Amino acid sequence: MAVKLLPVNPTRMEMTKLKKRLVTSRRGHKLLKDKRDDLMRKFLELVRRNKELREQVEAMILASHKNFQIAAAVTSPENMHEALMFPKQSVKLKISYRNVMSVNVPRFSFQMSSDDPQNIYPYGYAFTSGELDASIEALSKALPLLLELAEAEKSAQMLAQEIEKTRRRVNALEHVMIPQLEDTIKSIRMKLGENERGNLSRLMKVKDMMLEEARQAKRKLMEEGIAAYQSMH
Repeated sequence: MAVKLLPVNPTRMEMTKLKKRLVTSRRGHKLLKDKRDDLMRKFLELVRRNKELREQVEAMILASHKNFQIAAAVTSPENMHEALMFPKQSVKLKISYRNVMSVNVPRFSFQMSSDDPQNIYPYGYAFTSGELDASIEALSKALPLLLELAEAEKSAQMLAQEIEKTRRRVNALEHVMIPQLEDTIKSIRMKLGENERGNLSRLMKVKDMMLEEARQAKRKLMEEGIAAYQSMH
């Protein structure tokens, strides 16, 4: 595919400016490729971690759901509703950010209203089953992994967007900007070479004309001198 040349005047000053732009573009291309490669490496690490977390969370939620179904089967709806009506603890979510290759990815953390890990059951044990205890315990253990999974998925999404943006920039430099600068510099160099050869041809022609005029003037002087000498004798 032919590359469109830049609309610049074919002068040495413009060629010098374009050469500086070409050096900067090549350096930027290399830096962006390195950034893209690092982003890809971190993205793949996140994807692997995301897969591990998802498998763990799904297994814990599935176990919690099974235990809850068993508890619901052996407990009356009224007792179940009363047992779960008022939660024993509240959760406060905190969001911060960290920089990963110029991308601000989120970090999720939480704080329970009580530091006692056993203080999670909002009911007494007289009218509930052990399966309900196991279900709530599984959900409590799954909460940190759920937040870590959400953090990993959001980070992977943001890194994927940055990878795509960086890839477009790399391709634009590699396939458009750098070839355009190279071809424009080459065109200016050829144009300047043609101008120099044209100027040299004109100078040689002028030189030949001046030499011819000098020879004619010298011949004329010689003829006049000979004529004067003959007239004297």
